[in-house]
Amino acid sequence: MNEEQHNQSESIKKVSGKYREWFLDYASYVILERAVPAIEDGFKPVQRRIMHSMRDLHDGRYNKVANLVGHTMQYHPHGDASIADAMVNMGQKDLLIDTQGNWGNILTGDSAAASRYIEARLSKFALDVLFNAKITQWAASYDGRKKEPVNLPAKFPIVLTQGAEGIAVGLSTTILPHNFVELIDASIKILQGKRFTLYPDFPTGGMIDVSNYNDGKRGGKIRNRARINVEDNKTLVITEIPFKTTTTSLIDSIIKANNKGKINIKKIEDNTSEHVEIRLHLPSGVSPDKTIDALYAFTNCEISISPLGVVIEDNKPLFLGVSEILDRSTHRTVDLLRQELQIELQELQDQWHAASLERIFIENRIYRDIEEETTWEGVILSIDTGLKPHIKHLKRAIVEEDIVRLTEIKIKRISKFDIDKAKKNIEAIEEKIAEKEYHLAHITDFTIDFFKMLKKKYAKGRERKTEIKTFDDIVATKVVLRNVKLYVNREEGFVGTSLRKNEYVADVSDIDDVIVIRKDGKLIVSKVADKKFFGKDIIYVNVFKKKDKRTIYNLIYRDGNRGPSYMKRFFVSGITRDKEYDLTTGNKGSTILYFSANPNGEAEVVTVHLRQTGSLRKTKFDIDFKDLAIKTRSAKGNLVTKLSIKNIKLKEAGVSTLKPRNIWFDDVVLRLNTDERGTLIGEFSGEDQLVMITQDGRVAKFVPDMEKHFPENMILLEKFVPKKPITAAYFDNDKNRYFIKRFEIDDLKKEEAFIPEKATLLQISYDWLPVWELQFGKERGKKQKPPQQINIEEFISVKGVKAQGNLLSKIKIKQIDVLPSLPYEDETSNEVQVDVEQEDEVAYDIEINKEEPTKEDSETKEETKKPKKPDNLEPPTLF
Repeated sequence: MNEEQHNQSESIKKVSGKYREWFLDYASYVILERAVPAIEDGFKPVQRRIMHSMRDLHDGRYNKVANLVGHTMQYHPHGDASIADAMVNMGQKDLLIDTQGNWGNILTGDSAAASRYIEARLSKFALDVLFNAKITQWAASYDGRKKEPVNLPAKFPIVLTQGAEGIAVGLSTTILPHNFVELIDASIKILQGKRFTLYPDFPTGGMIDVSNYNDGKRGGKIRNRARINVEDNKTLVITEIPFKTTTTSLIDSIIKANNKGKINIKKIEDNTSEHVEIRLHLPSGVSPDKTIDALYAFTNCEISISPLGVVIEDNKPLFLGVSEILDRSTHRTVDLLRQELQIELQELQDQWHAASLERIFIENRIYRDIEEETTWEGVILSIDTGLKPHIKHLKRAIVEEDIVRLTEIKIKRISKFDIDKAKKNIEAIEEKIAEKEYHLAHITDFTIDFFKMLKKKYAKGRERKTEIKTFDDIVATKVVLRNVKLYVNREEGFVGTSLRKNEYVADVSDIDDVIVIRKDGKLIVSKVADKKFFGKDIIYVNVFKKKDKRTIYNLIYRDGNRGPSYMKRFFVSGITRDKEYDLTTGNKGSTILYFSANPNGEAEVVTVHLRQTGSLRKTKFDIDFKDLAIKTRSAKGNLVTKLSIKNIKLKEAGVSTLKPRNIWFDDVVLRLNTDERGTLIGEFSGEDQLVMITQDGRVAKFVPDMEKHFPENMILLEKFVPKKPITAAYFDNDKNRYFIKRFEIDDLKKEEAFIPEKATLLQISYDWLPVWELQFGKERGKKQKPPQQINIEEFISVKGVKAQGNLLSKIKIKQIDVLPSLPYEDETSNEVQVDVEQEDEVAYDIEINKEEPTKEDSETKEETKKPKKPDNLEPPTLF
């Protein structure tokens, strides 16, 4: 080995262990000193140092932020930019820092002005809850020149009020902000031993679904939505935005979704200043309700936030929920208040001791005993000897410092000493001592009063801004804008959006699935594509709806080349994309002879024509699919015939055989559902409709739509019954008169207003024979008019929707009460029903009354519709 190689070998050192040490050191530093707040005061180090520096410079006036940043650098070993950013972030939360100047806008995302142009000072709230040097633990700053607090004595859950977010090495924290008033109320409940629940509250407002909040622990999630209002059929207005978003980022996400064709927005206006106002103009024919759902599904109008409660305790990260954080903060507040009271009590006791000694010293003229003393020791001894006969009532022993303080009393003060005034001073101190001792003995009540004081002093303007709601799940495929056309080449077996010269199928979006069925009995579900091969001889293609059990497929197929024929009815729900499923037995040569897809489970009648063979006499027969049970797609089916089928022709179109669906209305999310959430509206079959009336006097009739978002001012929602009249009472502000009208909506094609624009709707009934009672107001100088009951059918006849109606009263009506309606009987029809809620096989439930009506029945048919005397009155069915 030469000398050069020897030197190289000596210079090579193993550093694998060093990497581990350095990484841990760095990770620990970032976690403890930069990213994660301490549980004691809720601050990260930079925030704590900013607060301490502002207290150092506090004189009641504003300071330039640049000056505050420079002063903070004495304690914080990092650049001025990080300090300034942290200060602006705290200032925008409007809690601890009183700001002046342009501090940016959390709604628009506009940044603050430069540090030299903006000013700040501590808020009164910060001065009340953050500082007390006597109970603060101090440590040397990074360079040893200054003392800084280890933790501030925060008597409030700052971390839960402001929230905290930080990313460290291998660790992160996301603590969401909560409402100031609710935190105080929850702290009081903790001290009272009561249960409480905390949910986030964001400065940007909006709405949140906290169903999975999980107390802010790991694994939880909240959904935060913008508040979107429908101004008219062509305009949506966003007035509140989700947390962590800005109007700029929100508009960018809307433009992006619009460019991708997921939504259809004609124009966007951003009028945001102090409050959010983003106006979305829609093209003609675009549904506002569907657009709102699409905005939630495809833009930042809805975001999900996963909280993660991580704080530092004893230099270690700790995973806690917000309830535990608040509980610890509340009990720390109790401890800090106890410490403050103990210090104040000790100071008062020292004052009482000093005042008592001074009174004894002057009142008993002990100062004269030192006139003959020539030494300091003699003076001390003389005073000590003179005090002894008078100190039995003192609460502690006399020390030399007490005697020295007596010798410092000036002659002028001795000469003007007022015994009565001294007694009153001592009594006042004794009262304060008793008060402090009482508070210490009842520290819990004292802490509750402290929180109540904070609420009374600072709660104004800090009401909850974010509304807590339960969101319904928006299925993206149901709200996406279908602005692309799907085509099929049946012979060649291609399906796609680029086959424009071929057969049109439907309008689709790029997130839709398509279902394809071939003549050989293969079923495939796949994503929409420009052009995709599914196999030749396609007999059916359409947009596939997941979990759809109401679309029933009727099928007749031949098993193999010469096998028997089978028929089946089935629905398609659970599938795997791009996998071939057999609708036949799968034998080679199997083929579909007849197929139909029925959106509402219709069951048609078909005629089967057989091939003429030998002595076969009957060459055709009918099949009614309603006699066939609905099974799964993998079922073999029922035997049709073992003979050869020539063709199958449709004889008679069918009606729905599905059992009517029970539909509920959920007043929390303002939507219909079939999941038994909310109020049951009734049973609905394919053609049944709903009638809706709103407080502003509008009526609409429509088929139930699970995606429709109902207005908040809706006052009636019921199943539509033909010829059933609506009764409305309203006050016409232009004519200053009360009117009543009765109308039917059988011919209603669109939403209509049934009262004048400047009228006020007073009462509504959707009933055959309603009865109302009018309560009148008292006119000056006249007797009170008694209540008046009116039979609506006798009072007014049925007219059109646009009719004004009859005059109801010229006297002021105080109230209109709906009384039990008169009984009314209507004919009921027998229905064929099939329940398709089961997965495997559903049997028929057919009960058809085939008896012919008698002559007596026909004669009494009209009589059943006439009103009878009220035997058992029942209240009207107002929603």
